[in-house]
Amino acid sequence: MSSNDKKIALVTGANRGIGFETCRQLAIHGLRAILTSRDPIKGQSAAESLRREGLAVDYHALDVTDLDSIHSMYEDIQEKFGRLDVLVNNAGVYLDEGDSVFKVPMEVFRETMEVNFYGSLNLCRAFVPMMRKNNYGRVVNVSSGYGSITQMGRYTAAYRISKAALNALTRIVAAEVAGKNIKVNSMCPGWVRTDMGGSSAPRSPEKGADTIVWLATLPDDGPTSGFFRDRKPIAW
Repeated sequence: MSSNDKKIALVTGANRGIGFETCRQLAIHGLRAILTSRDPIKGQSAAESLRREGLAVDYHALDVTDLDSIHSMYEDIQEKFGRLDVLVNNAGVYLDEGDSVFKVPMEVFRETMEVNFYGSLNLCRAFVPMMRKNNYGRVVNVSSGYGSITQMGRYTAAYRISKAALNALTRIVAAEVAGKNIKVNSMCPGWVRTDMGGSSAPRSPEKGADTIVWLATLPDDGPTSGFFRDRKPIAW
């Protein structure tokens, strides 16, 4: 497969952890992965380590909270490739673990929503219309079981609310592109050994990325507007 035939996949927050492993697995599956991160030094180093494995991985700096940064990303992809086939909204923060909703500072709510929800919203607004023009797209929103209304509980309110909003975005975008060959899904990677999940988490980054890659490479008759863990539907 030539470089021009490869599907183009953009992964946010990908210099480490689940995002990094997602780039690796997508490239192994034959896609051209665009690894993005807010820190260009860390991001370039991560992309270079994957290229040393012989994988087709590009790098682009991206701050998902900055509209100018998203626009620059869009212009670059439009100029180089003329399309984006896969969008993985993976960038996220987890700033209020175990904190009561009555005690979480408002700035923590705002920062969490800016990254976990508004970032994904603005990336969908930028790239899903491009997918619609090409009648192909796969959008994967990396959510959490903490965002499930069915399982909603106490504490960690900023993170929970941001992921519930992300799940709502998934359903809305999927409905707006119905009839096009665009699949829009949320997924929960589970508790993964990353900087966010900690060293005691039971899951490897490889396991955490598996369902992302499955959703990113769905066939044309694959599911859309769903919420998945381990490739199986879970309750909203």
